[in-house]
Amino acid sequence: MIDHDDSGALVVQVGEGFLLSEPLRRYEDDPTLDFLVTAHGRWGSVATTVETWGGDGLDTFLASLAEDFRGWQGERTWHSLCHDLAVLAEHRGSHVRLTWVVSGQALSEAWRFETTTCHAPGEDMRNLSADVRAFIGSVAD
Repeated sequence: MIDHDDSGALVVQVGEGFLLSEPLRRYEDDPTLDFLVTAHGRWGSVATTVETWGGDGLDTFLASLAEDFRGWQGERTWHSLCHDLAVLAEHRGSHVRLTWVVSGQALSEAWRFETTTCHAPGEDMRNLSADVRAFIGSVAD
């Protein structure tokens, strides 16, 4: 679900455990788009900045899942420019299971955090794709 934060910037709440917020272009003419990812799971939470090249086609990936609402075999995967965010998608008949994988490289060790959201195939996925497209497009090129 798309919403606005206190400053008026767009945020996308995905299920109960995943939030995209604070989209930012570092430089006016740079296609690099950063945004904050906040993820909550059973064992904890994490917030980190993800670097993308204009969104890396996340909205297109989600739209392709919506178009295949009748289902697909196996797992489909998307990842951001630096692999600090990945989405693993599985069609489970009555729902699409999205596993959001956030990872990073601290000075001393690598870390990884996963949370899962479930969505109805078709219209629910189309709405998520449209929300992410609006979020990515909310920062002027």
